[in-house]
Amino acid sequence: MVEEEKRDVFKLSHDWLSVQEVVDAVSSPTCGAVSLFIGMTRDDKVDGRKVIGLEYEAYELMAQSEFRKLCDDIRAHWPSVKHICIHHRLGWVEVGQASVVMAISSPHRHNGQQAIQHGINQLKANVPIWKKEVYDTQDSSWKQNVECAWAAHSELPALASSETI
Repeated sequence: MVEEEKRDVFKLSHDWLSVQEVVDAVSSPTCGAVSLFIGMTRDDKVDGRKVIGLEYEAYELMAQSEFRKLCDDIRAHWPSVKHICIHHRLGWVEVGQASVVMAISSPHRHNGQQAIQHGINQLKANVPIWKKEVYDTQDSSWKQNVECAWAAHSELPALASSETI
């Protein structure tokens, strides 16, 4: 039997995300587990305003580079991980739609579940994808993830805190 090559897939898209496409990208006959994370846009209340959607932007070349580092990091901690796939939306994402879908295949569930938790935290901390909350009042506010290393040192009050995925 020929050993299956490990596969890493990363996609930034303005289109609706297909969970099945992400799962299919990591499926393997050598793996008994596919661990999955789906981050959804939710209708938080912020200062009395209701979030109606998020607007995402990315530094795409750097995002690709950071994704490769993320995959290397996951594999260093969990060598049995087989395939990794992350699809992230850009542009407008309505409440109830997926903003990010991540799947990791592994021979056993334990490693995959740990890797998926680590992976989403590192994605939010290191991959240059920014979000703007848009409210029912038609105003908006750029937010940063609390996982970002620079979040605690921000000098921009409008970027003080938020966790939406």
